[in-house]
Order: sequence, then structure tokens, then C-alpha cells
Amino acid sequence: MSDEFGFSRRRFLLTAGASAAGSILLKGCLGNPPETGGTAASPAGGSPTSAASPAALTPETTPEVTKAKLSYIPIAESAPLIIAKEKGFFAKYGMTEVEVSKQANWAAARDNVVIGSQAGGVDGGQWQMPMPHLITEGIITNGKKVPMYVLAQLVTNANGIAVSGKNAGKGLGLDLKNAQAYIKDYAKANGRKFKAAHTFPNVNQDFWIRYWFAAGGIDPNQDIDLLAVPPPETVQGMRIGTMDAFSTGDPWPYRIVNDKIGFMSCLITEMWPYHPEEYFAMRADWADANPKATKALLKGIMEAQQWCDKPENRAELVKIVSGRNYFNIPANILEPPFSGKYAMGDGKPEINDFNKGPLYWKDPIGSVSYPYKSHDLWFLTETIRWGFHKDYGFTIAKAKDLVERVNRDSIWLEAAKEAGITDVPNSPSRGVETFFDGIKFDPEKPEDYLKSLAIKA
Repeated sequence: MSDEFGFSRRRFLLTAGASAAGSILLKGCLGNPPETGGTAASPAGGSPTSAASPAALTPETTPEVTKAKLSYIPIAESAPLIIAKEKGFFAKYGMTEVEVSKQANWAAARDNVVIGSQAGGVDGGQWQMPMPHLITEGIITNGKKVPMYVLAQLVTNANGIAVSGKNAGKGLGLDLKNAQAYIKDYAKANGRKFKAAHTFPNVNQDFWIRYWFAAGGIDPNQDIDLLAVPPPETVQGMRIGTMDAFSTGDPWPYRIVNDKIGFMSCLITEMWPYHPEEYFAMRADWADANPKATKALLKGIMEAQQWCDKPENRAELVKIVSGRNYFNIPANILEPPFSGKYAMGDGKPEINDFNKGPLYWKDPIGSVSYPYKSHDLWFLTETIRWGFHKDYGFTIAKAKDLVERVNRDSIWLEAAKEAGITDVPNSPSRGVETFFDGIKFDPEKPEDYLKSLAIKA
């Protein structure tokens, strides 16, 4: 494998081995104060959870600090952070005072990581991609650069595209080719363009819905109105007929179908099997000042991810995250997606496959938790595709450099080594990714991917 993107397997293995040397093997808006999660002894669901057995800490693994403040958004992707707190996995590795802080929205999470925990914000947490890269460069923070480190992926799957009920029976499924004329001519019949939403511009959910439209021959920059809208406002718009589609994560798909607001056109895993979803990232200054604490957080998250992936734990997982201090929704709303059950609506067959729901540690391709650099590169290549952040002047070369500065997979490998985890990826690339429309992304040849796309900025 070429060194062009820094993906040399030999270099990767040497780096992983060197970084692990000496390790001890162990078997909303700023004005809106974010809510805080429960404690390991008294979870949000109300019933006590069993604490993890404390790890045998040594001078090499005892964290420099015991506190960290982590942001999360109340969707399925945040489960590892909540479970690491509630089941005592953070405390097991010496991080006994971790706070998981609910954010009103992604803009609030961004603003809070910029100010940092010492000023009332956060040290890091859950992120859509490539938010950590954009924050690092000051691109979405009014020019204020706050270097960040991507340390782990939190989940694959757990996302879909919902469509309002007024558009039922029009062919709005995974493949939009049969609905292309309907969407492009929407304004003639409705007095406005087909309107779609996502939760934050130029990141995961924006990319998913853009890919879906473009694969169906619809230009999201020209043929529709696409904008960032908070989920409750989007769902209300779908209910009253002013919003037509929504790129969203669990539990919103269930609520939209169950409440007869609309239907699911597709799950994103149908578009891109076992797609990367959201990530754990920290401020670089916090991680640099507290390298052992950073690894302790990672070990807690890794153990939580393994716990979350056991089917026998899903009922307890639902009980914990649905509680009043976390998602604050009835548990029955989360039970179907956490079992891989999705009622799609609009005459589509129900999906009933555990591997189509959220997966946290392993999926049928391989590791979920490890932060593949090839995935970072895809998100930044899509940034180039759509012409985002033109003032920054994104190029493939700049994207590769940014990935190398932000993605700290070596820290993940060190933490895995210390936790006694031996089944780890042997390359920072997951290889060639194939999308539902036959398009392929080869991280060694991102320029070819861009050339293959019929619709782009």
C-alpha cells in the first residue's frame, strides 16, 4: 500500500508497536446550561447498575486527572459515553469524575468545546464528522482554531432518511431515479421546491442526504431546498406539510413512522453498508496535558462499546439511555432500533436485522471503535465535492495533511494494548468502500472518486 496518504502498513505496525512499548497489559447555545448525566451508583433510569471492577492501575496507567467533561447529543450514537459513565467503565480506569453533558444541539457542542471546561464548556465528546477537523482549523468557529484529536469511532449505522407522509406513494425509496421528475417538478405543483433538512451543515447527516439525492440524479444545490433545522422543528414541519425529508439518527426514524408523520426512504446502511457514524474526539491541549487520562477515557469507552454490542445487554442499555437524565423518552421508542427493527412505511417491508441497527464494537466488516483514517478522508473529500469552506481552499493534499494532524489512531492502539485488546486493525485504511449506486471510494485514489461523481459543486 502506498505511503501517499500515510497508510503504509509497515509504518503503521511500527508506529503501533512503538507507541505501545512500555505499556502494562491489563485483562445548546452557551446561554442554555447543558444537562448532566447520572452517576454510576444511581443511573438515569432510576435503578442501580453494577460498577465495573477497578483496573489494577500502575504509575504508567494512573491518569493525571480524574475529571473530564464530555458532550453528547441524545441519539443512539452517544450510548458508549453514557454507558461508560453509568456502568463504571470510566471509573474502572481511574476516571472517577467524568461528566457527560447533554447539549441542546451541535452548535452548542461546538461552542462549548471552544471555550473548554475551565470556562464552563467541555473538554470533548461526541461529534459528527468532520467537525473536529473543521474546529481544528477554525473553519466553523469564526476563525478561532481549537486543535482537536479524533480518538475513536462511536458507532456504525443508526441513521436514516425520513420523508413526510404527503410524499407517500411517489417512489421515494433508496433509489430516487423513479422519483426524479416528481422532486424536480415539485415547485410547479406545490409553489415551493422539495424541502429537506439535516441537523448541522457540512457534516455527516448533510453528506448522507446529499449523496442520496445526487445518486438519484437530483442536485441538492439546485433542485431542492436543503437546510439545517433542529429535529423537533423538522418533525413538526413534516407533520404540517412544510418539510419533506429529514436526514436523522435513532430514535427519530421510529417516532416519525410510529406517529404517522412520515416514512423511511432508507437506512444509511443501505446506502453505505456499515458506514462510519459519529466519533469521540477531545481538545488536543487536554489530551496532550493528560495522555494517561486520555487513554483511560478511551479504555472506558472501548469497554462500554463491547458491553453495548452484546444483544443480552440491549434491554438494560435502552433502560439507561432512555432515562430522564439522558434521552428522557419512553423506552419503547428505543427498543425497536436497538434490536435492528425498523418499520419503514410507505409499503416497504420492515427491516428486522440486528446488524442493521446501531453497532458499537464490531460489525460484519471489522472494527467499529478504531478511527480509520480512510473514513476521515472520505468526509473531507465530500467537503471538496460540494465546495464547502471555499475560503479555506480545501484540496486533497490539504485534506490528507489535516487527517494526519487530527486523527490519533496511535492513541487508540496504545489504549487497546493497555486494556489487553489484541484483535485490532492492521491498517489505518478500511480499504475500498462501495456505495449502493456502484460508486467506489478508494482512499488511495480520492481524486478518482471525485471524477466518478456525476453531480458535484
